[in-house]
Amino acid sequence: MAEESVLTDDFLRQLINVGEVDILVGLPTHNNATTIGPVVQAIQAGILRSFPRERAAIINADGGSRDGTPEVVTGASIDDTRYKSGVYALRTLHSISTQYARTPQSGAALRTILAAAELLRAKACAVISPESVSIGPEWIDHLIRPIYKNGFDFVAPLYRRNKFEGLLMRNLLYPMTRAIYGAKVREPYASEFGFSARLGSQFLKQEIWSHEAGETGPEMLLTMFALAGGYRLQQTFLGTKAHVDHGSRDLVPAMRQTVGALFWSLDPSFPKWSAVTGSQAISTEGCEHEVTLEAVRVNRKRLYEMFRSGIAELDPVLSSIVSAATLAELQRIAGLAEDDFRYPAELWAKTVYEFAAAYHTSVMSRDHVIQALAPLYRGRMFTFLLENRDATAEKVENNVELLCQEFERLKPYLLELWNSGK
Repeated sequence: MAEESVLTDDFLRQLINVGEVDILVGLPTHNNATTIGPVVQAIQAGILRSFPRERAAIINADGGSRDGTPEVVTGASIDDTRYKSGVYALRTLHSISTQYARTPQSGAALRTILAAAELLRAKACAVISPESVSIGPEWIDHLIRPIYKNGFDFVAPLYRRNKFEGLLMRNLLYPMTRAIYGAKVREPYASEFGFSARLGSQFLKQEIWSHEAGETGPEMLLTMFALAGGYRLQQTFLGTKAHVDHGSRDLVPAMRQTVGALFWSLDPSFPKWSAVTGSQAISTEGCEHEVTLEAVRVNRKRLYEMFRSGIAELDPVLSSIVSAATLAELQRIAGLAEDDFRYPAELWAKTVYEFAAAYHTSVMSRDHVIQALAPLYRGRMFTFLLENRDATAEKVENNVELLCQEFERLKPYLLELWNSGK
């Protein structure tokens, strides 16, 4: 039984009235009224088309919206979707909303969805971002069917990306996750994913929810938990994921959610990942990767300048995190002219591993470790943009593969740092 303290009394009563379900789709929201309507309709259509005989529920975990988001979710008419799709379900499709807090917290949102799924004994679940405006009904089938019909425990998405999108994923999250856990999961941090009842219940029981990583990066931790736990994983191609423009977002919060969670996961899973060598492909449905080449404007000069200023300003901090040899090399490339600047793959992999080891030993506040990595990552971004400026899709993929291989080759270096306590 899920922890009842996670669920409000009113929400608990609503869940009890539903009974049990086969399929559950979770929607974590906060002030998403402008985008949530079409997303809910796509979810409804996906359930109607692919699971017309199954008992299903949409669970909206809301972080204190003030724009009527929950009302849009619960008020979305299934009759309209039935009329448009021409498909009629043989079961009731429940739609329930609960406010888990007055401010958005990704950990609390996912925990609420997991607890609801456990209480309803849902066999297969998916979580969908309320900002996925390009979602189609087929996404529900792609994320849930491998679990419901084929016995997988976790389904990660694959997206069609521009060659200059997803840079943090391509340059750090994917290469390091692949090297650490030995599985080629290309989107280890995802806003859309599927999970089984078995995986959801076990993850819910973990002692992570009071830690910062569990509060800010639970999606990343769920992927790491599935990888370390030997669960059956699949990735499935969803197509283009359109982005909602939020203006210029700060890099550091994004790194806390992703890199911070990845670094944090290394401690409890050390016995598993320390024995892993190389990497293996996982079951994949559809394209493993698809790159588009449309022009995207990026201020490379600003990235270069922020890297240089970061190296200069953070010298005392960096000297506590990276080795003397790495720091000397970072200072050397910071002195290069913009046209000559490169942050090589080997140096980047060593840098990331030294930061992971410093996070492990807590040489300083772990949050300060993540913050100090941000300007260095900008230097790597600059290099990736420059190397792939005129690259074909195949060349971009080849460059990503070479970086992944470098992370795998240098994994013994991370283990050496880890075991020495440095």
